[in-house]
Amino acid sequence: MTPNPALGVVFHWLGGLASGSFYVPFRAVKRWSWETYWLVGGFFSWIIVPWLLASLMTGDLAGTLRQTPASTLFWVWLFGVLWGFGGLTFGLTMRYLGMSLGMAMVLGYCAAFGTLIPPLFHGVFFSRVLPSHSGQVIVFGIAVCLAGIACAGKAGTSKEREMSEVEKKAVIGEFNLRKGVLVATFSGVMSACFAFGLDAGAPIRALTLQHGTSTLWQGLPILVVLLLGGFTTNFVWCVLLNIRNRSGREYFSAGPQSAPMLSNYFFSALAGTTWYFQFFFYTMGETQMGRYRFSSWTLHMASIIIFSSLWGIGLHEWRGASRRTWFWLFVSLFVLVASTVIVGYGNYLGTLTGV
Repeated sequence: MTPNPALGVVFHWLGGLASGSFYVPFRAVKRWSWETYWLVGGFFSWIIVPWLLASLMTGDLAGTLRQTPASTLFWVWLFGVLWGFGGLTFGLTMRYLGMSLGMAMVLGYCAAFGTLIPPLFHGVFFSRVLPSHSGQVIVFGIAVCLAGIACAGKAGTSKEREMSEVEKKAVIGEFNLRKGVLVATFSGVMSACFAFGLDAGAPIRALTLQHGTSTLWQGLPILVVLLLGGFTTNFVWCVLLNIRNRSGREYFSAGPQSAPMLSNYFFSALAGTTWYFQFFFYTMGETQMGRYRFSSWTLHMASIIIFSSLWGIGLHEWRGASRRTWFWLFVSLFVLVASTVIVGYGNYLGTLTGV
């Protein structure tokens, strides 16, 4: 199948839409602790849906995984575990830096490391990417994406400055720049391990193609192993919280004063399934980016911020913000959309001979 970077950008936008939207169904969950609904949703996003779709849409999933070298399975799983730590410490970053600065730092690290480390590791960044015109356009697009993330952080910082002292204390009462920077660095680098896991899963991709899987679905078996690693980290942490907070009864309690069990399970499952589709579309988009598939991670990060910001506008989270804050918010959206176009154009140039 001939790569189609424009289609790949659309797939990445759909993935960003899924990622930016997945938490909305959780808002309908009532009287459950975070660890309870997060783990229920996680069973769908990290176990049930990946196995179901990979089984339906790829050729002989079980046979593919049996033939995969044990070392490959281990590294893909381990990168999933490490990515899980990145997600768990993301909340700690918000605690020390606040939502705006914390998110900008984590996503900035995640975008930079997740995009650049794979080609650097394989020794092609300086030998094949930078010398080519298409590679230079992509690197410029990555820089534009990081600028967009910085503008998003600026919008958030501006919004925080407009909050009252009581509101600030509630949001960032434990503000600590030194701790925050350290945790944000750890969270960003660990979160980028998802990109490393996809890269390490190349042998799985080759095997599933040999089993007759369509090029478009070749990344789905990798997600099965990678998300199992993420599930491992989150399962251990959520169970520990269930024990500490005595919230384990929430999974089963159906008394008259308990949570609405059926709707809670439904909305948690919907949230988890929606979350999974970010990487379902990501792997589809990656197949369309040609020889510079590493740039998919930048497109993914940009799309997440774009759609999560649009949800924030739709849910009135920016209500009452000043013109200055709205200015930086719209600048960030414009710059991030532009970065996806630039990266997509660079990948298009990469499909042309000798460019």
